[in-house]
Amino acid sequence: MTVEQLSLFPDEEPRAVDPYADLTVDSPLPVAMERFRDHLVQQEYAENTVKSFLGDLGILKRYLEGSPPIGQISTKDLQDYMHWLQYERGKPCSPKSYARRLTTLKVFFAWLADLGVLPADPAAPLIHKPVQAPLPRFLYDDQVDRVLVATRQMMTGEDLAKKPDPRPHLLVTLLLHTGIKKQECMGIKLAHIDTSNPAGPVVHIRYDNARMQYKERRLRLPAGWAQTLAAYRRVYEPRDFLFPCTARNLEYVLANVAKLAGLADGLSFEMLRWTCAVRDFRASMDPDQLRRKLGLSRMSWQETEPKLVRLIAPPLGEEEESPP
Repeated sequence: MTVEQLSLFPDEEPRAVDPYADLTVDSPLPVAMERFRDHLVQQEYAENTVKSFLGDLGILKRYLEGSPPIGQISTKDLQDYMHWLQYERGKPCSPKSYARRLTTLKVFFAWLADLGVLPADPAAPLIHKPVQAPLPRFLYDDQVDRVLVATRQMMTGEDLAKKPDPRPHLLVTLLLHTGIKKQECMGIKLAHIDTSNPAGPVVHIRYDNARMQYKERRLRLPAGWAQTLAAYRRVYEPRDFLFPCTARNLEYVLANVAKLAGLADGLSFEMLRWTCAVRDFRASMDPDQLRRKLGLSRMSWQETEPKLVRLIAPPLGEEEESPP
């Protein structure tokens, strides 16, 4: 980003000032790190993301022992650093942490190269090894049935000593049918919900951060959800946000549902998100439509789709019918 410097003389063209003009190949690594932090903040990266990037670069700075000029950091230095992280540091480095720290190097040095500060990107040749994470957990169909039986019981007060509570059913059906993330759920406002057609209510997932607005989407809710919403509003009287409580509070709600439904592995936002994805994928929803429904980028979908393929695959060892 450049800043226009206004001239003292009106006939002169305003000059563009490069906010990173002071960075050169001789700039010490800590100076470049500080300017990188400014860049991330300017681009509206989340605070936790900024802290993670700078924390990872801080480990690199300590490994390089001091403040070397950024132009002297070579690909060999970075390769040795990644090897040290994994085998010689003396602290555990999980595959996920390894991948994140490698991503930090690639983003940081690519930024310096794009600015023209470095003639070449020393992190470009580094190989990004994908993390082999376990397949995510999701609910089987009979478990979904048990969960819905439990939330309906909680909504009506049937066979329970507590008062009728429509919130568990509202929350579970919302997550089960939309597959939204926890932070997206917490960001829903009443103004984002369209119940003008009770048979097909719609929720609009919105983002205040301009960088995340590509994730915005309209999602259809199940028939009858508008009636559950009305019952919920009578009990809880929300004024702005749909759920005017903490995310931890809703996690407790899901834990209570899991207990009543007899789910040994519990119930979480992520589990319901994957359950929604698996059910839609198994029902042959168009892959790109499902990607957009889940709010995923094309790059993230490249990691998600193979997992869905494996999750819905028929069990191994199944006997095939003999041909007639």
